[in-house]
Amino acid sequence: MSGNRWTQACPKSCRYNRAPRLKIAPVTTTTINLTDHFLIAMPAMADPNFSRTLTYIAEHNENGAMGVIVNRPTDMRLATLFERVDIPLEHHEFADLPVYFGGPVQSDRGFVLHRPAGKWHSTLTVNDRIGLTSSRDVLQSLASDGEPGEVLVALGYAGWSAGQLEHELAQNAWLTVPADLSIVFDLPSEERLVAAMQLLGVDFAKLSDVAGHA
Repeated sequence: MSGNRWTQACPKSCRYNRAPRLKIAPVTTTTINLTDHFLIAMPAMADPNFSRTLTYIAEHNENGAMGVIVNRPTDMRLATLFERVDIPLEHHEFADLPVYFGGPVQSDRGFVLHRPAGKWHSTLTVNDRIGLTSSRDVLQSLASDGEPGEVLVALGYAGWSAGQLEHELAQNAWLTVPADLSIVFDLPSEERLVAAMQLLGVDFAKLSDVAGHA
C-alpha cells in the first residue's frame, strides 16, 4: 500500500460499491437506519468475506450503507503499516496492534475507526463518540501524539448500494443491534462477535437461521 492511498480515500466518496453493484429496491416501506449499529453475520452466511463477522455500520442512508469489519485481524501490525506509508512511529504502544480486514471494497486503502470522533481531513463523524477517517493525517497524529487514543485500523470497508442491505436483512443474512463501542475497543477481537450476540440475549453457539434485528 502506497502512502498516497491515505490522502485520497474518503468514506463519503466511496459510494458504497461492493462489487458487483446491485440496484435492489427496498423490500419494505418501513425506513430503518442502522448507523452506529453492529451487523452480525448469521451462521448461513456463504460469502467468505463476511462469514462469522461483526461489522460496525458507520453510515446508512437512502444511498446505501458502509462500515468496517471489527473482528477479523490480519497478520500485519501497525508498525509494519507505518513503515509502508513512511510515517515514523513514536508511540510504540501502538506498534503491535493488528491491522484489520475491514471489508472487500478498496482493500488497499486504510480506514481508521476511532474515539473520540475528532476532526481530520477526511472524517465521517458518526456521532460525538466515534468517527471513521481515511486520510493520512490521522495516522500522523497517532504516530506522533498518540491521538486519537482508541483506534481500530483497517484495510478496506464493507459497502452496500441503495436497498441492498435491507434486501439482505430480509433474506435472513444478518442480525443487528445498537453498537456498544466497548466491544470494539476494550475486548479482544475473538470475543467481539459473541459479546455482540449477548447484547441481543442470544447464545451464538445455539443460534439457528432465524432473522431478526433490534
